[in-house]
Parts: sequence; C-alpha cells; structure tokens
Amino acid sequence: MAIDRIWSYAPDSGYVQGQELTGYTVAATDGTIGHVDRQADHFGMRHLVVDTGVWVFGRSVLVPVGVVTGVDTAEGRISLSCTRGEVKAAPRFRTDSETMDPDYLASVGDYYHRLPPRETTTT
Repeated sequence: MAIDRIWSYAPDSGYVQGQELTGYTVAATDGTIGHVDRQADHFGMRHLVVDTGVWVFGRSVLVPVGVVTGVDTAEGRISLSCTRGEVKAAPRFRTDSETMDPDYLASVGDYYHRLPPRETTTT
C-alpha cells in the first residue's frame, strides 16, 4: 500500500463520501477495539478517533482510514485490516491537538503503512 493510500478509504470498503461514522463499532481482525468517537480530515490525512473504553485503559487511538476494510451500515460496524495488538502498539494518542499535528499524523501513517499486509478472506 502506498503511504498516501493509508489516508484514503479503499474503493471496496463500503464507505460512502460524507458518511457519518460516529458511534460505529470498530473491529480489528481479532476482536472489537471500541467505537468511533469522531472522524477527521486534517492535511488530507483522513482518520478515525476510536474510544477504546477499558480495553486500553480508557484511552483513545487514532486510526487512518486506509486500514478500514469494511463499513457495514446495517450493523453500524467498521472492520480493520490490523489486529488489536497492532492498534494498541501504534503511536500513542494523547490530546485532540494531535489530530491537527502533521508530524504526529505522519508518524501514525508511517506505522500503519509498515504493517504486514493481510490476506483478505471471502465467505
């Protein structure tokens, strides 16, 4: 995946331009990580801020939309191409101001860009 693709929804993800995803459940390949607290697009770096609840000690994580593999509007669920551990190991999200910090966003994008690709399964 090209680094700029990490900030764009895949054409086959099911995302519709302008769609509001706040409140959707977010699931990694190995389980639920939380729900979308907000979505943003700063500097062309589209991302979701996901409230993890108690899973990661009550903190939020920032997830680039390029790792979204599916948006299920009927279920209110977003699927990611990474594992819970990979999300947890991403650069730590501390304050809302980081969503507008191009250096922080670049470090997050670089982290997710370097994750090993996942094979997609069809059911």
